[in-house]
Amino acid sequence: MIYYVEDDENIRELVVYTLSQVGLPAVGFPDATAFWSAMEEQLPELILLDIMLPREDGLAILKRLRSDERSSEIPVIMITARGSEFDKVLGLDLGADDYIAKPFGMAELVARIKARLRRKPGKPDEEKLSVGTLVLDKKAHRVTVEGAEVSLTLKEYELLRILMENRGMVLTRDQLLERVWDYSYDGSSRTVDVHIQTLRTKLGHCADMIETVRGVGYRFGGRNHD
Repeated sequence: MIYYVEDDENIRELVVYTLSQVGLPAVGFPDATAFWSAMEEQLPELILLDIMLPREDGLAILKRLRSDERSSEIPVIMITARGSEFDKVLGLDLGADDYIAKPFGMAELVARIKARLRRKPGKPDEEKLSVGTLVLDKKAHRVTVEGAEVSLTLKEYELLRILMENRGMVLTRDQLLERVWDYSYDGSSRTVDVHIQTLRTKLGHCADMIETVRGVGYRFGGRNHD
């Protein structure tokens, strides 16, 4: 079950309906009072939390969730107004697992939710991601292939990390631009394609782990390279 706290009735009902149609049962709440009442009865698998709410806002709710042992490990995706950099950073600092900016597409929202639900509840993010001889060490901010360090720029590293964290899932250029560069795909930007090309070059024989999905975007490890 997914809980969605959103005071805009039209958006709330559309999201709940869409999620139910793709096999993700959801319940919507207009404010914190209704949400906390439901939390007493049943804990959800994931929470979608709008920041701009009447009385108790999304950041205050998030803070309470993370301070309560019962809810501290429940994945939370924050819904932010586009350009609200301060809210986004503050939300992540308070323990949000991901964020999505308004206006958002339903396909992207579903993809973000599924990516979070694939991770085992209560399991912290792995410090090392490895596929075959390719290893990404988050703590050391280091990438190696067959034990040899690969020199990557910050954006190349972030791009590879996001692809590896979502292994097997197709990520659109829009999603990658928003997560790595924090702006939206306008249909003409070659930023992602250029960085993918240089990233593949640097990864050598591991380059084909990054697959192009024509007309859509990119996928990491769609084939079995283990």
